Amino acid sequence: MILKKFLVLPLFLISCIFAFSGYADTMDMKSIGDQSSGVSRPRHGVSMDSVLQRFGEPGDRLPAVGQPPITRWNYPDFTVYFEYQHVIHSVVHR
Repeated sequence: MILKKFLVLPLFLISCIFAFSGYADTMDMKSIGDQSSGVSRPRHGVSMDSVLQRFGEPGDRLPAVGQPPITRWNYPDFTVYFEYQHVIHSVVHR
């Protein structure tokens, strides 16, 4: 009888862990990309020269900061972040 009491609780806890391990929150990354915003903007890896050719001169060019150097260009509808000479991220303004 005592042995059953000591086995029941650990077995119950283990079964709870396995029962809930299959559930996880997921995020649809497609909803964060260029398509959902409706704003055309540069993609990851594009060069600064290509961004200038396609989108023109930015409203503001902030100087590089940190190491590796991160440069920021502000356009009316979005901001582009560069590492060295290539886009690492672009963000649509709200």
